Amino acid sequence: MPEPILVSIATAAATKAVQGLYELIKRRFADDPEATAVLETATPEAPETIEVLAERLDQAGREDPEFAGALREAWSQHGDGANNQISGTVHGNVVQARDIQGNISF
Repeated sequence: MPEPILVSIATAAATKAVQGLYELIKRRFADDPEATAVLETATPEAPETIEVLAERLDQAGREDPEFAGALREAWSQHGDGANNQISGTVHGNVVQARDIQGNISF
């Protein structure tokens, strides 16, 4: 099972929320049509595809430590690494936040 940060990176890449991150991964996978297909078909609506992409990122990082470093650097430049996600049907209130000071009430 890949590290949670790789799942967050995979989700960001799948949604193309961080374009530089997506492009970095796309370049790394360019010579591997199967890995490219994993990247292009990953979607938060199908969490299993995100998991497969995260596993591919983990494998690529183990094979290429320079890529692993570049991937983490690109992620850190995205912001502070906070990543809020909601999937599926939600009933009731939801708060997505990083740092909260004070109370939250609905």
